[in-house]
Amino acid sequence: MKMNGGFLVTKIKQLVEKMGGTITVESKLGEGSCFTVILPFKIDTNARPEEKEDFDADISDIRVLLVEDNELNVEIAEFMLTENGAKVETVNNGLEAVQHFEASEPGTYDVILMDVMMPVMDGLTAARTIRDLERQDAKIIPIIAMTANVFREDAEKCMEAGMNAHLAKPLDAEKIKQTISEELRKQNACHK
Repeated sequence: MKMNGGFLVTKIKQLVEKMGGTITVESKLGEGSCFTVILPFKIDTNARPEEKEDFDADISDIRVLLVEDNELNVEIAEFMLTENGAKVETVNNGLEAVQHFEASEPGTYDVILMDVMMPVMDGLTAARTIRDLERQDAKIIPIIAMTANVFREDAEKCMEAGMNAHLAKPLDAEKIKQTISEELRKQNACHK
């Protein structure tokens, strides 16, 4: 269905006016137009503040195996983690992650943060390989994907590979803390 610009502006103006608002336009030839919409919303003083899950997202002394091939991403993630008290060991690809985990004593790491797209061995293959190792902590350690691919299908692939959660890049320090804390809490609840 094709609409001309004038028809669309008229419909928007009618909608704004029905809501008790105003719409103004400033236009300069060759530069474009700027539309300003003002809607008179009232603040609901009786509304309850959004309830957030009440738990401590503290990652102090958490031992993290950080698996990332990009140096800048390593620096950023390592900074975010260590600033919040985590102890971080880094490796550059999935194969190194498998080798480090396999060579470590059980319980050496509390969580693995795993990039998905890496050379040598990608994160999905590494997660599957770790889950298949013949040791108890390989089955339960939280493995959290880090990827720029944020589509539902990408998250599903991570879960199918044995990962527990999915963090979108660029990473957010609060989201990292919250996700690690949630996954460790789930792990502790399941294995008590």
